Formats: sequence, C-alpha cells, structure tokens
Amino acid sequence: MEFLNLTNLLSATLTLVYGFLVITFIRGWHKLVNFHPSKGIPSTRVSIIVAARDEEQNITRTIDDLVAQHYPKHLTEIIFIDDHSTDRTAEIVMSYASQGVKLIRLNEDRALNSYKKKAIQTAIGTCSGDFIITTDADCRMGENWLTTIVNYYETHHYKMISSPVAYFEEKSFFERLQSLEFLYLIGLGASTIGNKQPSTCNGANLAYEKRTFYEVGGFQGIDDLASGDDELLLHKIAAKYPDQIGFLKNSEAIVYTHAKENLHSFLQQRKRWASKSTRYKNKAIIILGVFVWVFNLSILANFITGLFIADFLSVTFYQLLVKMILESLFLWDVTGFAKRRSLLLLTPVLTVVHIFYMVYIGIAGNSGKYNWKGRMVR
Repeated sequence: MEFLNLTNLLSATLTLVYGFLVITFIRGWHKLVNFHPSKGIPSTRVSIIVAARDEEQNITRTIDDLVAQHYPKHLTEIIFIDDHSTDRTAEIVMSYASQGVKLIRLNEDRALNSYKKKAIQTAIGTCSGDFIITTDADCRMGENWLTTIVNYYETHHYKMISSPVAYFEEKSFFERLQSLEFLYLIGLGASTIGNKQPSTCNGANLAYEKRTFYEVGGFQGIDDLASGDDELLLHKIAAKYPDQIGFLKNSEAIVYTHAKENLHSFLQQRKRWASKSTRYKNKAIIILGVFVWVFNLSILANFITGLFIADFLSVTFYQLLVKMILESLFLWDVTGFAKRRSLLLLTPVLTVVHIFYMVYIGIAGNSGKYNWKGRMVR
C-alpha cells in the first residue's frame, strides 16, 4: 500500500507539472498576434535556398511555386544546391535557368555527417540576398508566401523568423495521425517563441538575416551533427538576440509538405530530429525534454504495472485523461489556425500512440546512427 501511495503521489506530481507546461504552451500561442501584412513596397533582397537530394518526383512543383511568387523578381534569388543526387534532380533544376533559378552542385569528396548544413552554408557564401529563407525540395507554398514573410520582416526586423509548416494530401489514417502530431510540434515551437523562450522551429520554413548568420558563426560548432540546421541555429541566434526571434502567425505563410508513407520512414525522420537534443546549449530545453519523456514513461510504467496490480490502471486512466484534455485544448487553437480542426477526432488515438512513440524516440534518437537519404549518419 505504501508503494502504491508513493507511486500515486509521483504520478500526480508529474501530471500536474505536465499540465502546467501545456497551459504555458497555450498561453504562448495566444501571445502571438495574427499578422496582417501592410501594402507597402518591399525593398529587401531575398535569397531562397533549397538543399535537394534525389527529389525528381517532387522538385518540379516546388520550383513552380517559388517562381510564381508575387514578389519583385529583381529582389528575388532562388538557389538550389544539388546534394550528390543520383536521379534527375539537377537536370530538372537546370531546366529553370531561364527563369532565374540557380543551381550549385555540392562536390564533397570526403564523407560528411551533415551534408545539408554544408549545402546551405555554401549557398549563403555565394548568394546576393540580405535575407535568407530556407525550405525543402518537396514543399509547396502559396503565391503570397514570400511577400508575407518579407512584410513581417520589414515590419518587425527580427533576426530570425520561424514560419508554419503543415502536412497535406494525406492518403491514409497513419498520415492523418502524423498531420495532427506535426501540428502539435509546430504549435509547440510557436508557443515557446511567444513565451520568449524559443526552443524549436522547422527548416522547411525558416528565415534569417545573412549578417546575423555570420555574426553567430553560422553552423560552426554544430556542423558535425546531421540534423540541427534549424533548431541549433535558432538557439545560437536566440542566445545573442533573445528578443529578436519571431513566429509568423499567418496562414499565407504556411509551407506544405507530406507525411511519411510508412512507419520505418517516420521513425528514421524522428530519430534524426531527436538526435540533436543532447547538443542544446540551453539546459532548460534539455530539462523540459527529459521531463516530458519521464512523464510519458510514467504512464507506460503505470499501465504495465496495472496489468498485474489493478489499482495502477486507474492512475494510468487519470494521467491519460489530463493529457488528452489539455493537449486537445492546445490543438484546438493550432488546428484552427491551420484550418484542420477535423483532425481533432484523432486525438484519443494520438494520445495513446504518442506515449509509446515518445519513450522509444527518446532512447533511439540518442543512441547510434540512422539512415537518411540513403546515408548512415548520426
């Protein structure tokens, strides 16, 4: 009985603290003001940088979207870096040369752990823009995407701007489940920026000043890690300019991409994302991540113990209930912004699946190598 009481107390404490955290996420999201662009004439020269590897199936649509942007052409530079593709990626990019699309071939004869950082840094070293925007070669965006981001920059003059990313064109239940979980991640990153404690962002829709990139040393110090061209750079800039990070809360700024088609690809992606967590210089972010992992582990441990001692099942139930209710409140706001509220029907399933996923990724993401784009990296 004493063991049960102690476990109940620990579980209740973890649940209360987690509930408080989610409430701070909700507050952070609401602190972000919906941005309404002005109608002024832009003056910022922009370089859009896209690292691409074996993207012949997707890259044409991405280039078409970038070329179709309603932003002055004389202020726009579009650069693709071909990262040793083995398909027609480079050939497709070159076919757009007459429309101002530039191609850089990455020719590294030695093995790297982060080809993407090398590709982006190479492009920044040759680009003419003062403002860098990165996206991925399998993304889609509306024709006002670039104008909205630059307008936000010229209004607030942030050193770095994180903009929303969402999945679309889902073909299965598994992909829709990913869409809901991904919106939670995007909302989480936005809310921490709203709370002036930036923690996460996504390189598929990220912008920063070129001079700021060089001021913080670019990717120096984090270039030995495969992932982190987004979050770790965010942390470097936030350390120097803590109040100069913005999140663009406007639906015109959303970049769309696809969920992973199968579990293996999904886990490889998330292991890559989790691998950078041990390199966070801000220890508060590491502590937050460890706490969330421990909270999910406690739910799983209570459930497993409950298979033998029935009283633990009731503890598991109340933890799940609090988790689902509070996360639903947060997701109500984020899915509303993305115009995907129908995904909330999947919340009960996501609440349960997310526990197993978090416990596994917390371990797997920090223990060894994984496959990415046909390469083994760490």
